[in-house]
Amino acid sequence: MAYQLAKLKAAGCVQVFHEKRSGKSRDGRPELAKLLQSLRSGDLVLATVTDRIARHPLDMLNIVDTVKKAGAGLRLIDEPFIDTTSEFSDLILFIVGWAARWQRQRILENTAHGREDARRRGVKFGRKPKLSPCQKVQVMERKANGEPYARIALAFGVSESTILRVRS
Repeated sequence: MAYQLAKLKAAGCVQVFHEKRSGKSRDGRPELAKLLQSLRSGDLVLATVTDRIARHPLDMLNIVDTVKKAGAGLRLIDEPFIDTTSEFSDLILFIVGWAARWQRQRILENTAHGREDARRRGVKFGRKPKLSPCQKVQVMERKANGEPYARIALAFGVSESTILRVRS
């Protein structure tokens, strides 16, 4: 992210729309929506690379269409062959968008295979339990003896809601 911001500042960006969500889909990206709605004729949208705009070729083409209809342009700093002032750019954008989508699919597949391999090796996923099985038994005993949940929670260094969730 720091690299991208530095490149945009060096390119003279006046306003930066910083998305905190994944670029895998156009939906649910409020900063992208704000950018597209704010475009005026003569504006230039700068990004570092294609996948910072979209990772699906159809999303990319729709975004480029919106940019063009506003009378604005799109340029990618690290991919200088992307220049929306040329009709040829639509084809290049589609191909580059397709490549970004393909790369995203490979990442998802590799991640899924890695998780499956780890699962077979016995790797546990998710948060570690706050209480060990032995501690849970102790909690149940103390609850059965009528000890206040707040005191039990304090003794184990957990929240009262953690104690409430402990069941036999």
